[in-house]
Order: sequence, then C-alpha cells, then structure tokens
Amino acid sequence: MPEQQRLIKKYPNRRLYDTRTSSYITLADVKDLVLNHEHFQVVDAKTGEDLTRSILLQIILEEEAGGAPMFTSDLLAHMIRFYGNAMQGMMGKYLESNIKAFTEMQVKLQDQARAIYGENSPVGQDLWAQFLNFQGPALQSMMGAYVDQSKKMFEQMQTQLESQTRNMFTGFQFPGYVRPEDEPAAPKGDGKK
Repeated sequence: MPEQQRLIKKYPNRRLYDTRTSSYITLADVKDLVLNHEHFQVVDAKTGEDLTRSILLQIILEEEAGGAPMFTSDLLAHMIRFYGNAMQGMMGKYLESNIKAFTEMQVKLQDQARAIYGENSPVGQDLWAQFLNFQGPALQSMMGAYVDQSKKMFEQMQTQLESQTRNMFTGFQFPGYVRPEDEPAAPKGDGKK
C-alpha cells in the first residue's frame, strides 16, 4: 500500500504542524522534506486551502536572501514580465522541462560515477563539484548555446503564433490597424537631388 502524502497544517500563528510526527516544524524542516524527495502538502488549518506553493516560495525567498542567490535581478524581472502575458503558461512548462532535463543529466553523471568508483568513493561523492570546476566553462558555453537555441525557437514560435492569429482575424476590422499588404508604397525618388 503506497504511503500517504504527508500533511502539514499551517495555523494562524504562522506555525507549521506535521500531522505525521504530531509536532511543530520549521521552514528548514520543510526544506529537508523537499531535499529528501518526500511528498507533502501544506494546508491552512482553518480553511483547508492548499498553501504548498506559498511555503515553497518562502523557502526559495530565504535561500535567495541567504547570500548565494541563484536568480539574478534581470532574470527575476523577465519572469515577472511573463505574468499576464499570453506566453505565461508556456514559460512555466518550458522552465519545468529544462530543470527536469538538467536534473536528469546530473543523475546520469552520478550514476556513472557510482559505476566507475563505487558507492562510497570520495571521488564519486564529490564528482559533480569536481566536474563543474574543471568543465564549468565548457558546460556554461554548452548551456548558453542551448539557451540561445531555445530562445530562437521560442521567438520563432511566437512569430508564428502572431502570424496565425493575424490570419485568423483578417476579416475583422480593427481601428488603426493597417495590414502590411494594404500599406501604400513609399514614393520612389527620380534619383535627382
């Protein structure tokens, strides 16, 4: 029988109560649950509202304020601009799939290290850090190329969607919109100055 999802209740006094251990826990404890890949849900003790995302965002905020932020101000500004944008849903899925791909790559590297060096080898335990130290610039270049390629594909998809949208609505009159093919041609000069 599969283990039930762990339920954590958040009380009005902002305390978190773990129903499995029957004890109060901290955000650091919730972070440990995440790091241990435990499935849990945080709910408001009074209303039953799901607060899991809110708690996870709080953990990210604390980590970002902790001195070694993962997100630059520029990246955060770009992310904020996607809210309310037609591409908002696609951006979330895009980021999620890229993080999954990166995680899978990391797991494969760790599996390969275990196969070569064994379970308890100090080299195997720290191989990812060593790999990044030696291959960091190459990996950054590879990831940069991947991001650039993804950006181009994303821009092409956006252009294609805009074009398809314009084609769908060609029969409608929009005030102030002139189709490119209806624009008057620029007068040609006679070449004399």
